[in-house]
This record gives sequence, structure tokens and C-alpha cells, in this order.
Amino acid sequence: MLPKRPPRDQRVGFIYAPPYRIQGISIGGEQTVVQVPELGLNFDIGLAPRMAITAPFVALSHGHMDHVAALPYYFSQRMFLKMVPGTCVCHPELAGPLKNMMQGWIQVENQQTPHTITPLAPGEEIEIKPSLMLKAIEAKHTVPSLSFAVVEHRSKLKEEFAGLPQTELRRIRSEGNEITHTLKVPLVAYTGDTEMNENLVSTPFNEAGVIVTECTFFEDDHFDRARIGKHLHVEHLKELLQSWKAETVVVIHTSRRTHLESARKKMIETLGEDSERIHFLMDHHRNRIRYEQQESSLESEKEGSEAAGKG
Repeated sequence: MLPKRPPRDQRVGFIYAPPYRIQGISIGGEQTVVQVPELGLNFDIGLAPRMAITAPFVALSHGHMDHVAALPYYFSQRMFLKMVPGTCVCHPELAGPLKNMMQGWIQVENQQTPHTITPLAPGEEIEIKPSLMLKAIEAKHTVPSLSFAVVEHRSKLKEEFAGLPQTELRRIRSEGNEITHTLKVPLVAYTGDTEMNENLVSTPFNEAGVIVTECTFFEDDHFDRARIGKHLHVEHLKELLQSWKAETVVVIHTSRRTHLESARKKMIETLGEDSERIHFLMDHHRNRIRYEQQESSLESEKEGSEAAGKG
């Protein structure tokens, strides 16, 4: 009798939420990495599939092994591929231990891997691309933790100067007057592992177009387990979706014990129409169908535009 083949490696989940690709692998207690290529950003780095190496920034929510284990490998691979050294943004209480961890690898590998570890306190921001800021938000977990939001800073003309000709605007500016103000637009938000808290209904989450959220528990009798482990339960999502305006909410951190079909049914039962905004990152079958529908819709629009142009 032949032995069984080894299990297939975990496939990367993929959801297209225009204009962003949300891709990665997230299994509660085992591994979480979620990448948004358009932002050059990984949220957490519990493992490092090839696609994760390409992002120059890692926003680390907390120090549990399933969220941070691949950080040295990520730094090392970027060096091996002659990329700009990676930057890990983390809670200030985690920066020292992470730096010590990277120092330990010098003796293990007999080489020093270039890297940057940047502490970011709740409320602080760091620029990850021109006009794009990564904002740290306090999370509530069993260890020091952060949620994150990527916020675009847009320069907007002040209302009192609207309609003035350019010559007049240049004159006002030359006199030392500020004619614009900064409009902050949340684009993508990430809860990280957290219990329900007031920061999840603050402006960055309420206004973000895309939200990536953990939801670890779905059964009615698991509510206490969620409270003890400081995770979100599907009942919490019911409350959060009353505030979140995001058209796409990507659920991560389901465990191997979670049967996706049962979780989806519970989501529909609990959230009603709001469940249409929910997509499970690791639901490969439904996400593939959704993407094929997006492709078909785009092709139809293109054909319609070409027909209109010829007419």
C-alpha cells in the first residue's frame, strides 16, 4: 500500500477590491501575512511566501509567533534579491526585542542582514509612499498590539479661495499665506488581533474603503472564548458594520477548526444584508468565482465602450 502524499502547501488567498489586491495567508494560531501590493505593504509576517518579499514595509500588529515568525527571513530574502532593506513598523514595546532577535541572527548566519525596525506609537504616522501615511492605532489584545490604517494626505484648496484665478492665488501665497489644507482620506484599515474596542469605530475604520479584520469565533457558545483570548466574534462584526462604510470587508484569522461554509451561514444569519460586504480571504473557491465575474464585467464594459466609439 502506497503512503499518502504530503499535504499541499497552503494556497495564497486573493481578493480584488478595486483598486487594491488583498492577498496572503491567514490561519488563526498558525500563520498570518496579508499584503496590499499597491501600497507596498504587508500586514504581519507570520510566514513569507514569495509575494510577501516584494513589499518594502511590514506593519506588525503584535509579537505572537504566527504573526512575526518570518520577519528575519523576509529581511534576509530582500538582501538576497538585492532589494532595498525592508522596514518593520511595530509597537514601541516590541522594537527592542525585535532588534535583539535580529542581533541573534548575526551569530547564527555569520552575517549581518540589513533591516530597519521602526517603533510607532498609537496615533503616530510614517510615510510609506508619497502622500500615503501608515497610521498606528491602539488595539486591545493579550500583548501590546496595534491596528493600522493607510491614510492618503491630499492637498485641497481652502474654501475661501475657491474660484480665484491662478494669478491671484500665486499673489496670496507669495505673501506667506497658506491657501491649502490637508485632507486625510483613509484607504485601507487593518484590525490586527484585538478584542472589541472604541478605536475600531474611529474615523480611520469608519471611513476606510477596504477593511481587513480578524474574526476568530463564530459559534454562539464561543463568545466567552473570544473575550478571554481578546479576539473578535461574529456578533462584534454586526455592531462594527453599522459604523464601517467599507464596501469590502476581508475576514482573516479563521482557524482550521472553522468550517467556512458554516461560518458563512452564521455570517449571513447574524449580519443580514451587510454580509454581502464580507469576504473570507481563505475562501478560494468563492473568491475565484468573484474575480472571474469581475473580469467578465470589465470585458463587457470594454466591448461596450469600443462599440460606442465605432458608432
